Amino acid sequence: MNGNTFLLLNLALAFYLVGAIWAIEIDIFRSWKLIAAKDFATVQSVHWHKLPYWIFTPLGAALIGSIALIWYHPQASPGWAIWGNLVCQLISHLLTGIYWGRWQAKLSKDHRGPASPYLAKILRTHWIRTLLINAYGLILLSWA
Repeated sequence: MNGNTFLLLNLALAFYLVGAIWAIEIDIFRSWKLIAAKDFATVQSVHWHKLPYWIFTPLGAALIGSIALIWYHPQASPGWAIWGNLVCQLISHLLTGIYWGRWQAKLSKDHRGPASPYLAKILRTHWIRTLLINAYGLILLSWA
């Protein structure tokens, strides 16, 4: 596989993640406000059980791909693209660990469900992660 093909595979993965983050931003988190408190834990539990397959595995592959692109990329690749896509991902992962991941863990234990202040915090700030994942995808698209 040459550097161009590897870049395009990373771009395809980025497009998948951009679609996934928009589904989470627009549909999943916002629809949680509509779920009855008695059903909230069940819905969130089902959501958590799906994440390893449709979010964590692709995110891990994307991070590995972005790191590999430092050394294995098309000739004459711009430095801003090589490092920019990785930086967007790293910031997203860091903020997820500091904020959104912790808030989701607390939300899963909050009996208030859709009225939880943790869900409100997620809804108020998740656009930042959406922006970072979109920037990652746009950088790869520009690079390709």
